[in-house]
Amino acid sequence: MFNFTKLDSIPVLPKRENNLNKFSTYIMMCDQDNRLTLKWKHQPSLQRNLKLYEEKHKEFYNLSCQQDKGIDIAYFWRKIALNESQLIVDWEPRNKIQLAYEHLASYFEERCYWTAKNLCKDDNVNSWEEYLCIARLLVYNPLKLSGILLKYNSHNANLETYISHALTNHIKFSLEVSRFSRWRLLYKKSDKELKEALEVLGIVEPEISQVIFARKYFKQVYLISKIKNPARSTGKKWIDPDQEDFEKSAQCYNAEKSLPTAPHEVSANSTKVTAKQIQDWMEICITALKNYPKSILPKFSLDALQSAGMIAKLESQADVVEVEWQEISVTEETSENQEDLIKKANSVLSEQLQAMKPDYQKILLLYYGFGLNQKQLADRLGINQSTISRYLAKSIIQLLETLARFSQPQQWVQQYVEKWLEREYHAPVHSDLIQAALVSTIKKLTTEEREILQLYYGQRMDENKVASHLGIHLEEITKRLTNTRHKLQNNLMHEINIWTKEYLEKWLSNYYKSLIKSVLKTLSKSGNQEIDIEEKISLVEKYIQNKY
Repeated sequence: MFNFTKLDSIPVLPKRENNLNKFSTYIMMCDQDNRLTLKWKHQPSLQRNLKLYEEKHKEFYNLSCQQDKGIDIAYFWRKIALNESQLIVDWEPRNKIQLAYEHLASYFEERCYWTAKNLCKDDNVNSWEEYLCIARLLVYNPLKLSGILLKYNSHNANLETYISHALTNHIKFSLEVSRFSRWRLLYKKSDKELKEALEVLGIVEPEISQVIFARKYFKQVYLISKIKNPARSTGKKWIDPDQEDFEKSAQCYNAEKSLPTAPHEVSANSTKVTAKQIQDWMEICITALKNYPKSILPKFSLDALQSAGMIAKLESQADVVEVEWQEISVTEETSENQEDLIKKANSVLSEQLQAMKPDYQKILLLYYGFGLNQKQLADRLGINQSTISRYLAKSIIQLLETLARFSQPQQWVQQYVEKWLEREYHAPVHSDLIQAALVSTIKKLTTEEREILQLYYGQRMDENKVASHLGIHLEEITKRLTNTRHKLQNNLMHEINIWTKEYLEKWLSNYYKSLIKSVLKTLSKSGNQEIDIEEKISLVEKYIQNKY
């Protein structure tokens, strides 16, 4: 007969067979057949870094070949993590210190698991998930982990034993002073961290936006009813919410979801959420935050990182570079179709410029290439300023008409809007300018117009059901749907016209500045700082006249 104990209910942690996995994976909790299981999730950035050091660093390569359970590699990363004055070799990543801490955190994942499990021998086994989360919050905190590693003395114990002892003390201390609560974890994390964690868990739009919107109102209710409650003593553990908290959160969600300030993914669905739905969503949030190490990494200022020797930014906090859609140059990420369109646009605009009268070309060169304003152009050319303005306007109109003939938005906008409403109304791609413009237009519609869209495209009701639901004649529903689609189409055309003009302004500036730079370089004058603008203009004009 088997001697079943409470500890047997704790899921088994699979073994990590090689050093690559031991320093590049983290624990992931999964629900399989209504039973909690654990698996190892790979971190691609850490795997790439390990392979890089194997190729470039002889000592690390030798260590990675040893069968020592990874302890010597852990000492290697500890040395890098704590060495503030080290030089960065050309092939090494600039955030090498931060990566060293992440490798160590990955390695210590097993220590977190076994420490949590061992503490359950003398305590409630139901608390092991809480213990595990407390331990992981510690090892994934570079500032706290560095303090622990600095105090380590190899003469007293090996590194794994030392870390286990430190984790045990930390968990006990956290429980004594009531520092940890799963609800505190849910409350404290930012929307950005939560979104990232939900995505890793496999949640997609529109549910992500709905979950984050729900948490916003849950936090407000929970703060007032539980955290700021006069009956709660300061410093006590954050208690669990009750049914009334979830019901009030659902009421707030439903009351605010139809406002223009609500995310589109929320307002697009007019179905009311229940207290049970809010509770389920909050549990999903907690699971996501516990599972994903990057989501439990605290945010540090640059000064704090520098003081700890971690000059490079956290990889999870890397700046997002916004690429302007007007940019003329073709990037590596540009698709072949986009590259082809840009080349064609450049070609048709260049041909139109060359077909213009010389006077128009000269004004455009001086205005966009050399940055002369209309008054300076008028004085230089001896022409009335109103004439200069008219010439510029006429040139721009010709070029805009050229782009319009090329892109032909009037032929595809109607079809695009109709397909978008059918396919992507629930979860638009906000990084797409066209879809973002449509979402912005929907926010500006009347309440009645938004409600019809919610019912027809959000809940997939046919026109008869929408008419019955709203108590309006079918003909009126058809008319309102048609008028609303026309509003979206007209606004999109308006936005496209604005974008086209902005694109043209950017294109002309780049075109003429590149032309001037090329001409001066050809004439070996580009590096001469003594050339004034008059001489540059004269040189460029003569070159263009001789060439054309």
